[in-house]
Amino acid sequence: MPFYDELVTATQAGRQDFIATPVVQRALAGRVTREEYVDFLGQAFHHVRHTVPLLMACGSRLPDRLGWLRDAAAEYIDEELGHERWILDDIAAADGDPAAAEHAGPMPATELMVAYAYHVIDRVNPVGFFGMVFVLEGMSVALATRAAEAIRDQLALPAGAFRYLTSHGAVDQQHVRFLEQLMNRVDHPSDRACVVHCATRFYRLYGDIFNAISRQ
Repeated sequence: MPFYDELVTATQAGRQDFIATPVVQRALAGRVTREEYVDFLGQAFHHVRHTVPLLMACGSRLPDRLGWLRDAAAEYIDEELGHERWILDDIAAADGDPAAAEHAGPMPATELMVAYAYHVIDRVNPVGFFGMVFVLEGMSVALATRAAEAIRDQLALPAGAFRYLTSHGAVDQQHVRFLEQLMNRVDHPSDRACVVHCATRFYRLYGDIFNAISRQ
């Protein structure tokens, strides 16, 4: 079985738990408030702003035997530059305060997910960072466009308030296919085990962000 398929199978329980998160289910049904949507965007800003620095850190720590994966990280960087600014524009279009969202800082759950990503890269195995890529991009493809349409219909917000969600739903389909090709080239057992372990953790950490949003 290709490693990507093993990764999907091994993390299926985490995926199901994430999708079952109450606020995710309400978002898919269009039953979130404008405030919850703006809060989601605010937390997205605070982890998306780290995407490029994380990719840079990951690429700098990958061993020479994984030089091909370093090249892939560079491709991701080119495509991810500036996405956090899209989110601030969405907040403004949704009648939120982008400056307040930026300066408020992340919630603890968001801070912990980002910190864990840096920890994996710095102290564990930089390949594990692709477990985060697997979770966030996979969930974007599965949920982003559906949630954006449902929320827009319910809250009557302009299309300009959903650039982050709608663009990532489409773009990340390509990214997921690219990631599948990359993961199928990972052949060292310890690297594979680390990606699976980290993906499992990131499902939990990402879900914690949504649970925290619903409790605010």
